[in-house]
Amino acid sequence: MKLDGFAYHRIDADGIEINCAVAGSGPPLLLLHGYPQTHLIWHEVAPALTETHTVVATDLRGYGDSAKPAGAPDHAPYSKRAMARDQLLVMRSLGFDRFAVAGHDRGGRVGHRLALDHPEAVDRLAVLDIVPTRYTFEHADATFAQGYYHWFFLTAGNGIPERLIGGDPEFWIRARMESRHHGGTAFHPEAMAEYVRCFSTPEAIHASCEDYRAAASIDLVHDDASYGSPLSCPVLTLWGASSFVGRTYDVLDAWSSYAGDVRGAALPSDHYLPEEAPAETTEALRAFLN
Repeated sequence: MKLDGFAYHRIDADGIEINCAVAGSGPPLLLLHGYPQTHLIWHEVAPALTETHTVVATDLRGYGDSAKPAGAPDHAPYSKRAMARDQLLVMRSLGFDRFAVAGHDRGGRVGHRLALDHPEAVDRLAVLDIVPTRYTFEHADATFAQGYYHWFFLTAGNGIPERLIGGDPEFWIRARMESRHHGGTAFHPEAMAEYVRCFSTPEAIHASCEDYRAAASIDLVHDDASYGSPLSCPVLTLWGASSFVGRTYDVLDAWSSYAGDVRGAALPSDHYLPEEAPAETTEALRAFLN
């Protein structure tokens, strides 16, 4: 499955090959996906946004058909700083020095770091169904540990999550995603098949675990250093009315100390807004971007 009407490219981002799809005309917009998915989470939203924007949808480092470098003891290869730099280099390679970013889940965290590290490049940021990583860990409790247990499971060492997930990766993906989908549009079977295909190699499983290990370690070091300097660009936060994020946090308040200009709303979905509520997600992004 591919995005309808999009041209596909593989771009070398300083040694890390990033898979991306490009279509449309107008101001540039970078779309980033989350765990355990690929750029195909945007399969309903991206084509609609090409009416007003040049849309670039990528697979993050470690996901989809992008490169999956080995991890490291400090997890730096999967820091959001490293993953954000990949995306900056992709956009520069395509000729875009300044652009908008919309990221779901892990992609929202990469977008957040991209806007912090390169404020000259990001003119608007939309984050879907997340609160900042630093805020999340600061407010972690038993409810969070049960609802987002994978945040802790995936950080375990000694290859434990890699071995357990590798025994039946399709079960893990389907079980994890279906537990966070209630009502709304069903997952497209071809998109789900692509998520399973891309996630089912040892390299992909390891990379995704390293993503979460980085979030619990080196990313927090970077986030602590950045805290107190709110994002200068406008920020839109969208969340699922039925999602853990929507049920647990005051999302706008959570973002208020991380961004000077923040607005947002709940959409009728659980976690996967672009797939569960594609029309509402598209409308909200259009209003923000235009």
